[in-house]
Amino acid sequence: MRRFSKIVSTTSIIAVAITGLGLASSTVNAAGTSKSDIEKGQAIAFSRKKGNCLACHNIKGGKLPGNIAPPLVAMQQRFPDRAKLRAQIYDSTTANQNSIMPPFGRHKIISDKEIDLVTDFIHQL
Repeated sequence: MRRFSKIVSTTSIIAVAITGLGLASSTVNAAGTSKSDIEKGQAIAFSRKKGNCLACHNIKGGKLPGNIAPPLVAMQQRFPDRAKLRAQIYDSTTANQNSIMPPFGRHKIISDKEIDLVTDFIHQL
């Protein structure tokens, strides 16, 4: 009987340890971006006064999305290199001179830190 209770006790400790590790890892994704940063990036992207991405793009979870720009889905497949996505958000006219997307970084519409946060959010879509 003692052996059984020792096994149960050990199993419980291992289960708690594994669960604790799972909770810790769920707050940071594979790219090393925290859930908090992704939420901040979403708030900026959805803000009508800041990023305003929804004015043109359809984004999961957004209300009243636009349809003049591509929907923001499967972004890690479309932009495997996060730096290229950031460059697109910073100044899309670098890659396409005829782009109608505002150059958020070049025109200082949002700060570099905010661009990083929006990039983290968009990249995980």
